[in-house]
Amino acid sequence: MSTAETRAGEYKMELTQEQLDILEGKKGETMAKVIKTVVMFGEIFGAKRLVPITHNSGHLVTSFGIGILAPLYRTMDELINAGIKVKGDFTVDPRPLDYKNVKCTMLEKLLFNKILYSKQEQYESQLKKVGLKDEDGFTCTCYLPEVGNTPKEGDILAWAESSAVVYANSVLGARCNRNSGMLDLFSSIVGYVPEFGLLTDEGRKASWKVYVNTTKKPEAQVLGSAIGMKVMEDVPYVYGLDKFLGTELNDENKSYLKDFGAATASNGAVGLYHIDNLTPEAKRCGEELIKPDAKEYIIDDAELERIKNSYPIMWKDPNKKADKCFIGCPHLTLQQLKDWTDKIEKGLKETGRKKVALTTVFTAAPGVVKEFQKSEHYPRLMAAGAKLSSICPLMYTNNPLTKKYNIATNSNKLRTYSAARFYEDDEMLAIIVGKEGH
Repeated sequence: MSTAETRAGEYKMELTQEQLDILEGKKGETMAKVIKTVVMFGEIFGAKRLVPITHNSGHLVTSFGIGILAPLYRTMDELINAGIKVKGDFTVDPRPLDYKNVKCTMLEKLLFNKILYSKQEQYESQLKKVGLKDEDGFTCTCYLPEVGNTPKEGDILAWAESSAVVYANSVLGARCNRNSGMLDLFSSIVGYVPEFGLLTDEGRKASWKVYVNTTKKPEAQVLGSAIGMKVMEDVPYVYGLDKFLGTELNDENKSYLKDFGAATASNGAVGLYHIDNLTPEAKRCGEELIKPDAKEYIIDDAELERIKNSYPIMWKDPNKKADKCFIGCPHLTLQQLKDWTDKIEKGLKETGRKKVALTTVFTAAPGVVKEFQKSEHYPRLMAAGAKLSSICPLMYTNNPLTKKYNIATNSNKLRTYSAARFYEDDEMLAIIVGKEGH
């Protein structure tokens, strides 16, 4: 028996000679650790082989320099000292801080700088050394054209950010599992990812048929929440939404599906959905994507109202008004920023106000912000008193001090992971422009 056969026998997975050589240490001890981690991860899920990543840019979920993550920084240093970088480059989730546009008290700054995100500067330096795309690469919506990390249909990815994974799979037709943090980096380094789950034809088939029987276009965040909580990690095939969205993936529909998908992923664990007559695979394959024993879920107006009313209110005093609001989790598209500007301007005229009624922060990718700043909408939004940032609202609110604020949001993801209170878009607008009763 050859040495290669002996080494191959140590793993359940079918490995190429190149992969076995890396495992044996022919590209260094650190590289051997990296690929061994990827292989072990794949074997847990029954992957038969590693397949090449076909999109040149990765995306990392870990963007925040939390002080207690010492093993992360040691691992990064080991990679850097070994001269290891990703194949291509990568973007990364948003930064947790933006003192210029999201004001903090001295106590909050002390908490952020000395305790929570004390390693932020060091970690960003490490990210640059292993292949960070550029200074503007911090966003959860890396797939937007202004960011420049948009996979093609059929591309194989190794991302971990849940909202980006579900968008890439569903709207773009790429193939990616919901990986864990660091697996996204390790896979991008070796250029391979284990083949299982959503990378396979069978794994992309739907085990739920969801029927949208509402009388009007459902709020994306609430519909996504309902489906996510029902199907959890399964794949849903959604009927009836094309009645409201049509059959073309235009900018408006992509924005809607971005928010819808993020809610399915955060309120459940959905990594892929199919929308009948709209998303790429559904248009191409139709009901061939549905498993014979698929379960059914019917969503009407009453069901959406029930879901919304089930959300707990985490404010210390639920009867008080909101102090702050965040819009943009996931980050907003360019068109969404323009639409919100128009709505706020109109709303302020109706209430007779010159400025927004509370601290209002809109968040978008740095590249989207730069494009928005070139538009005639930007000075109008600034004149209304709103703030524009590329911060991660989730990371900002992920500390006990922010619980003293009544934070409002239209993001089901932010509601799920923080004490923020969820409002639909029309309700949020009323709060922002100071309509009576809000």
